[in-house]
Amino acid sequence: MSSPTMTGSQPRTGAPPDPPPDRKLPSGRRSWRRSLRRDWQLYSLAVLPILFFLVFRYLPMIGNVIAFRRFQPGGSILGEEWVGLRYVRMFLSDPSFWQVFGNTLRMGLLTLLFCFPVPIVLALLLNEVRRTALKRFVQSISYLPHFLSIVIVAGITVQMLASDGPINHILTTFGHDPVRFIQEPGWFRTIYVGSEVWQTAGWGTILYLAALSTIDEDLYEAARIDGANRWQQTWHVTLPGIRPTMITLLILNIGTFMVVGFEKILLLYNPLTYPTADVVSTYLYRTGVESNSFSYAAAIGLFEAIIGLVLITSANRLSRKTVGTSLW
Repeated sequence: MSSPTMTGSQPRTGAPPDPPPDRKLPSGRRSWRRSLRRDWQLYSLAVLPILFFLVFRYLPMIGNVIAFRRFQPGGSILGEEWVGLRYVRMFLSDPSFWQVFGNTLRMGLLTLLFCFPVPIVLALLLNEVRRTALKRFVQSISYLPHFLSIVIVAGITVQMLASDGPINHILTTFGHDPVRFIQEPGWFRTIYVGSEVWQTAGWGTILYLAALSTIDEDLYEAARIDGANRWQQTWHVTLPGIRPTMITLLILNIGTFMVVGFEKILLLYNPLTYPTADVVSTYLYRTGVESNSFSYAAAIGLFEAIIGLVLITSANRLSRKTVGTSLW
């Protein structure tokens, strides 16, 4: 007895239906979803930092619109009326702004010139120390100022350089007249840069010592076999080994070139030292907060941010083309 013939389009009795075809997703999206499903605990750790940057870094950027609108306290948070480039023309024609802009460039250049190489030199010196006790002692002394607040550092600086402070006591002991360091405009940049070196050198040393620990010892062995002395080993092995870290920190320092420690300058300067101590950030504080000229201050702040963006982008591009190392 013959059985009925089944066509290919009809399913066999009792057989499960064929599963629906999977939707084809782009390979990048599939890999992203797969990694998110596998490592969701790690991705969850990034939620709070992302929220922090969104709330305190990116959302406030909306307020830059008042640089082009007239803002009145108590009115709309985005300004009352559109004024175009009025405030930009105001600060471009303001002699006081160009004075503080020049002070900012000089202070930033001096800070970069002295604060950037000192941690490198200190890390190279510590790397050559063979006595563990001495190395740990120097490391502890150099790291300590980084963990002090800026208020404490500024207070120590003021007390050390006061008219009746230890520095002037030493000067009078050797027959010199007391020097009013804090009130003299010519001394401010030296005081600021010196305090910055003292406070930041230890932290930068940590980063460079970590980079030094990653250099392969076989490279030093090969250099010694070739007859290289300690200085030649440092020049041809150590410095190239930490070059990526050096370039990264240099780009970051250039990006903050225009910021120039607002808090410390605000704590150290006074009306007598305005000619050399007043920078863009402190000028913004006095203009915006003390004088309630928020739109004018926003225009200056936007100009400062644009310069910083141009500096860090240019430094990153130049670094990528010359040495092959960059942030992005």
